[in-house]
Amino acid sequence: MFEAINELIASTGLLSITIQEIIVITLSLVLIYLAVAKNYEPYLLIPIAFGMLLANLPLAGLMNPPTATENGGLLYYMYQGVSLGIFPPLIFLCLGAATDFGPLIANPKTLLLGGAAQFGIFAAFFGALALGMTPNESAAVGIIGGADGPTAIYLSSKLAEHILPTIAIAAYSYMALVPIIQPPIMRALTTKEERETVMTQTRPVSKKEKIIFPIVVTLFVSLLIPSATSLIGMLMLGNLIRESGVVPLLANTLENSMMYIVTILLGVSVGASADAATLLSLDTIKIVFLGLLAFMVGTTSGVLMGKLMYKLTGGKINPLIGSAGVSAVPMAARVSQVEGIKANPDNYLLMHAMGPNVAGVIGSAIAAGILLSFFG
Repeated sequence: MFEAINELIASTGLLSITIQEIIVITLSLVLIYLAVAKNYEPYLLIPIAFGMLLANLPLAGLMNPPTATENGGLLYYMYQGVSLGIFPPLIFLCLGAATDFGPLIANPKTLLLGGAAQFGIFAAFFGALALGMTPNESAAVGIIGGADGPTAIYLSSKLAEHILPTIAIAAYSYMALVPIIQPPIMRALTTKEERETVMTQTRPVSKKEKIIFPIVVTLFVSLLIPSATSLIGMLMLGNLIRESGVVPLLANTLENSMMYIVTILLGVSVGASADAATLLSLDTIKIVFLGLLAFMVGTTSGVLMGKLMYKLTGGKINPLIGSAGVSAVPMAARVSQVEGIKANPDNYLLMHAMGPNVAGVIGSAIAAGILLSFFG
C-alpha cells in the first residue's frame, strides 16, 4: 500500500518542480496580475503569461517535441506558428484591416517622423554588440525599439529564437508602458510654445488614393527590400481589403475575430517557449535594459525630428507628434494627443499623430527586413 502511495506521489509534479520553474511560474502570475489589475496589454499579456505557466509545469510535457513512439505536446505544435514565421504576418494582415493610412497620405511629411523613430532600433543593435551579444542576437534585441510586438517576434524567430520569449515579453511590456515612458521625454525636449502649436486640419483623402497606396507601398518596399515582403505584404493586403469596400465581411473578420484568434495562439505559443533556463540568465537583464534604451532613443529621435520640422515649416508642425513615430498603434498617438491638450486645451493632435504612428508600423517592418537581409 505504501509503495503504491509513493508511486502516486512520484508521478505528480510536486516532487519534480525546480526552484527555477517556481520562479518563472511566479513571474507568470505577476504578469497575469499586471494584465488583469493594471490593464497592461491584457489581450496579449494574459495568453503569454498563461503559456509560461503551462510550459513550466513539471512533467506536463506540453512543449515536448515528438519522438519515434509519441506525439509532441500541444504547445509544441502551436509554437510552430511562431517558429515558422506564420503568426506575426497574420497579425499584420489583421492590423492592416484595422488601420487607416489616410492621415499619412494626407500629410506625407509625417513619414519622416516614423522613419526617425526607428533610430532606437539601431542604437540598441550597436549597444547589444558592445555588450558582447552576437550580431543575430543584437538585431533581434534592437527591433524592440520599434515598439511593435509582432515584428519583434517575427525577427527573433528568424535570427535568435533562443531569446524570443524574453524579447517578446520586453517588447510588449514597453508597449504597455508607453504612457509612462514617453511623456517625460516629450516634455524635456520641447518648449511650452512648441507644445502649444495647433496644427491645421489635414486635407480629405479620396478612396482612390487609399486603394492605390497599399499596392504602391507593397511594390516599392518589396522590390527594394525583399526580406520585408512577408510583413509589409500582409499589412497592405489587409489594408486593401479594408479600403476596397467590396468585401466588408472579410474586413470585419480580419479586424475582429481573426485578430483575436491569432493573438491568442501567438501569445500562448510565445509564452510556452519561456523556459526557466532562458528567462533566468544574464542575457535577460541585457535585453530588458537594451529594450528600454531602444524605446527611449526612438521616442527622442522622433521628437527631435518633430522639432526640426517645426523650425522648417515655420511652426506648423507640433513636435509632440514625433513621439508617435514608434509603432505602438494607436497608443503612442493618444499620448501625443494627451500631452498636446495639457499644453493647449484647443490642441487636437490625434489624427495628425496617426500619420507618424502608422508610418512607424511600416518603418519597423522595413527595419526588420533590412536586419534580416544582413543577418538572416
